[in-house]
Amino acid sequence: MAVLFFSIILKWKKRIERLMGLEKCLLGKSDLAVSRIALGCMSLGTDQTKAQEIIQTALDAGINYFDTADLYDYGVNEQIIGKSLAPVRDQVIIATKVGNRWNDDKNGWYWDASKTYIKEAVKQSLQRLGTDYIDLYQLHGGTMEDRIDETIEAFEELVEEGIIRYYGISSIRPTVIKAYAERSNIVSCMMQYSILDRRPEEEAFPLLEKHGISVVARGPLARGLLSDALLNKASESVKQNGYVNYRYQELKELLPLLKEKLTTGRGMTAASLQFVLAQPVVAACVVGASSVGQLVENVRALEQPALTEEELHFIRKLTKSNGYEQHRLSEKTR
Repeated sequence: MAVLFFSIILKWKKRIERLMGLEKCLLGKSDLAVSRIALGCMSLGTDQTKAQEIIQTALDAGINYFDTADLYDYGVNEQIIGKSLAPVRDQVIIATKVGNRWNDDKNGWYWDASKTYIKEAVKQSLQRLGTDYIDLYQLHGGTMEDRIDETIEAFEELVEEGIIRYYGISSIRPTVIKAYAERSNIVSCMMQYSILDRRPEEEAFPLLEKHGISVVARGPLARGLLSDALLNKASESVKQNGYVNYRYQELKELLPLLKEKLTTGRGMTAASLQFVLAQPVVAACVVGASSVGQLVENVRALEQPALTEEELHFIRKLTKSNGYEQHRLSEKTR
């Protein structure tokens, strides 16, 4: 029994040492030092054993940033995260989200950014996570029709009460991002960004950079299209409707060109993640993983040769930088 106990302690000691030694990036103006790759926990599933294996692999790899939401699997995802990270709670950054509220029969949800709901929902998240504080609490969306000042007030009060350390938003709407950047103390904005979705570069990135707010990039591999599998990961939806501003035929022409130019000494997954992390305003990439192997592949991307300025220029020249069509700060020029 003593040998087993010592083995467990040693294992966790090594994990903590690895977490402390990994290169990290501060999130906005906060003191949250996050790993450049965060584990997006939405795809972990509800099997505690399988999910915990992936989480432990992330810890062993040096990931200290774990992103979840109260919406995922009706809150079960938060429970799994909390249980798995309990032994190293003070060494990791737990981020969760609020705003999407399940209806009574759990067959759908509706938007609720009210102060009353936020302060009620955070208590439930704390209970599921098994912790007495949340490192980063994020508004899971947002509209200009919300009572934004009331929403901000809720987050500010939670900070003052010590229930959350910092707060941010998850949004791709420049108008909403501008409102929170100018009227609140958000430290981060989560948004979709990749080689195939460069829309944030036009308005969102300059605005956030001006205010010292970090981007947390989700979807850096564009549903697998920018992984080493390329078009083998294309869903029927992508084949029929394309991806963001690209028709499927365009993707069939573009992706092989990117692979040919960028994969000398590295994989496509590595090139795709490195492109996102090369943007000064981006603090971290959120990558999902439904298996240990998938997670290991993503983490190894940071160990491969960084993109050169020439390669970054090639990507920008070859790909589209179209801005958002809706919720813009200015009229779109054509």
